[in-house]
Amino acid sequence: MKNSISIFLLLVFAIPLFAQEGFHFVDGKEKVSIPFKFINNLLFIPIKVNGIELNFLLDSGVEETILFSLEDKKEINFYNIEKITLRGLGSSDAVEGLKSTNNVLETHGIQATNYSLYVILDQSFNLSSHVGIPVNGIIGYHFLKTNLVEINYDKKKLIVYKNNEKNRKRLKQKFNEVPITLERNKPYVVTQMSLEGNNFPAKLLIDIGNSDALWLFQNLSESIKIPEKNFNDYLGQGFSGDVFGKRGRMDRFSMNGFEFKNPIVAFPDSSSIKNVKMVSGRLGSVGGEILRRFTLVFDYPNQFLYLKKNKEFNTPFMYNKSGIEMQHNGLQWVQETVKLETIPSESTGIDKNAINITNNFRYKFELKPIYQISNLRENSPAANSGLQKGDVVISINGAKAYRYSLQQINSLLKSEDDKWIAIEVERDSQILKFKFQLKDVL
Repeated sequence: MKNSISIFLLLVFAIPLFAQEGFHFVDGKEKVSIPFKFINNLLFIPIKVNGIELNFLLDSGVEETILFSLEDKKEINFYNIEKITLRGLGSSDAVEGLKSTNNVLETHGIQATNYSLYVILDQSFNLSSHVGIPVNGIIGYHFLKTNLVEINYDKKKLIVYKNNEKNRKRLKQKFNEVPITLERNKPYVVTQMSLEGNNFPAKLLIDIGNSDALWLFQNLSESIKIPEKNFNDYLGQGFSGDVFGKRGRMDRFSMNGFEFKNPIVAFPDSSSIKNVKMVSGRLGSVGGEILRRFTLVFDYPNQFLYLKKNKEFNTPFMYNKSGIEMQHNGLQWVQETVKLETIPSESTGIDKNAINITNNFRYKFELKPIYQISNLRENSPAANSGLQKGDVVISINGAKAYRYSLQQINSLLKSEDDKWIAIEVERDSQILKFKFQLKDVL
């Protein structure tokens, strides 16, 4: 099971694409700071589309800007609509969509006009339930292509600088400069890896929209051998369906001299990548679980990536050992009690330090998330305990499930080895209890 959802979306459009301008500064600014939400190694930023604010996944692995999950944003106006067909990672067929041109996108002092958008009509494509917050779209190349874009994972800020000599000189002084190539409007880097004792170079997509550390595609190189210790897993969601494959550990991975030991690697199966058009020499992707260990800057115009270690650089590579893939499945009203402590006023003649214990509780109702098991890894601790796909989670280790965020649940399920997890679920109107122990099979 994956420790956090991978969004790996390479598109093949059924119609020609047209060039459009990227984001530019307004009001004379040369630097803007955009706060982002960081969930499961993925970045989410607010962007207004034709005046309406939406939540976007920032993904260097996609070229075009895609919208979905707009059922609560009916007031958005789109222009110059035409039907298209979208294909991408996943084993299913193409999905229908719309293309819209002449849109305006803006956020925190930068703006893009004459902007083309692609809207997925299938409402079943929904990242929100996997992430735990509303997600309305994905944006990539056209956000990154014009300026210098810094991702500061420590401060959870995206800083956009004007692309000029002064800012580039500052970056060269403070960061490690890594040459990259832009091919089909996506960034690639040449890395070094050691897999099952075999050392070889690997050209990888730099993919901040993939929450895993590394993906390698089988059958593209004789050097890519799946480690002896591995397991079958659900890897994530693509435009054309769910993505499955295997997971294992690599001996070493190095990027421009920055070395990591024993990172976890995913190997998607061949049916999941059948719609992906590979650039020449590409063997896989480097994703968020490695990139989050740096402060990094994309310089698309000059084809550089700037890297600087952050405090997470030496964090061990973990994965979800339980075998559970959890997702949001709607909301519920929860009754909670709030304690009231009443200090009598001076006019009562009662000691001010006394507390009135009469009616010192009141009730309030709040909307809380419902969590459901959406996938179970075969022969995993959770599956062997008796849990099933579709179970609605009531409590985890004695605490009500709705008190957790989805990210907190994912963190708990990739805890240290031998940790016990107790889960109470509802199945067919019955309350059932299960217990299992986390084990590292890699």
